[in-house]
Amino acid sequence: MLQRVQTVWLFFATAAIFSLFLFPYLQVLNPDRTALAIKVTGVYQNINGQVVQTEPFLALTIVTVLLGLLPFVIIFFYRKRKKQINICYLAIIAILGYSFWLVQTAKQVIGNITLQMDNYGIGVILPSLAILFTILALRGIRKDEKLVRSADRLR
Repeated sequence: MLQRVQTVWLFFATAAIFSLFLFPYLQVLNPDRTALAIKVTGVYQNINGQVVQTEPFLALTIVTVLLGLLPFVIIFFYRKRKKQINICYLAIIAILGYSFWLVQTAKQVIGNITLQMDNYGIGVILPSLAILFTILALRGIRKDEKLVRSADRLR
């Protein structure tokens, strides 16, 4: 059933992952005092007052789209709750791996620049939010499964 609370949580997880396209997850100053913003689509640099993409991340962009679609697809397995639960676990593991990939990509770009708290953007917390929303959806799916089992016992 599409009107369940887990649908909302899975939609929020999808929105959190797709928000990575809007917000940078890291912002640093190069040694030559130019600002870098690292997003999932690439590295953006401020050159002569214009923001220019200096290095694209095609593979990261494609994986972000696929990962963003995963919680959305989970919504439509509402009749197969066991499968929905398994795909939720898969989504959580995939988001964790994706977060690790984001960190490794950022390390390659910034090199040995030391980071402070003000260097991190909103994009840093978005994968964690997606995991949290997926866990909340998983809780709702389990409640539905428990409710269906108890109704089956009464019949």
